[in-house]
Amino acid sequence: MTETLLVTGASGQLGRSVINHLLDSLEVPPRRIIATTRNPENLADLAARGVTVRAADFDDTASLEAAFKGADKVLIISTGEIDLANGKRLRQHENAVAAAKKAGVSHLLYTSMPNPEPVSPVLFANDHYGTEQAIKASGIAYTIFRNGWYQENMFMALPQAIASGLWYTSAGDGRIAHGARDDMAAAIAAGLAAVANESKTYTLTGPQAYTTAEIASLVSEVTGKPLHVVPVSDEALTEGVKAAGVPEDFARIIVSFDANTRAGRIAMVTDAVETLSGRKSKTLKQFLEANKAALAG
Repeated sequence: MTETLLVTGASGQLGRSVINHLLDSLEVPPRRIIATTRNPENLADLAARGVTVRAADFDDTASLEAAFKGADKVLIISTGEIDLANGKRLRQHENAVAAAKKAGVSHLLYTSMPNPEPVSPVLFANDHYGTEQAIKASGIAYTIFRNGWYQENMFMALPQAIASGLWYTSAGDGRIAHGARDDMAAAIAAGLAAVANESKTYTLTGPQAYTTAEIASLVSEVTGKPLHVVPVSDEALTEGVKAAGVPEDFARIIVSFDANTRAGRIAMVTDAVETLSGRKSKTLKQFLEANKAALAG
């Protein structure tokens, strides 16, 4: 195999992990890897290993076309530009798809989310759904990775909940199969390096789905600290999150995750991570044990 593999967002946590797996786990020669970022100086260590580093700005189509030149397979890692009012992230992704087509890329890969269809309660779901549609409309062969929620996302709310002993939620009895970011990165890297070129969609999850109450029980078991779940409405949760100092738009996004969970739209468990990566997925209990000090303070 001699295809050139390109990873956008290579300065981010997921992009870094994907490239590390390409180099270290899959032993892809560095000369076949292109890493793009808005700030190439942040990837000096990869350049020193022989990876080609290029500047790419998702708001600048010309920069994307230049960055994608000569790449056979391009992994578009979704950007962090969540903008509920103006749809900036979707426009950025559409820019990347258009640039890939113009650059003659033969295969597009993209990091989406589970069940992003327009009925999704998640407020930014259309960024992902719209990008998936743009990729399919491009005529380029594709692999879509619908990444489930990361175990690492629990750092956003769990430390405060553990500290107070109370976990306010509107998720009801909905379940989530949190997965380790690095496990998903390993699966994505394997998909990027694979020889097959047919279009596929994978949903990447952790190995088991839990309700909030079951997660709280696990947390108490691991940390030794009691954690009680307090069911509230979406409206009450929004006000509570805002009162904690979170801006309104982001508070609404956080609560939309709970609404999505309550609706059963993130409860799926798949073996895609293990099938693609060939390695066993980290369990939620393993994550909690490894991060007990950081979570419990």
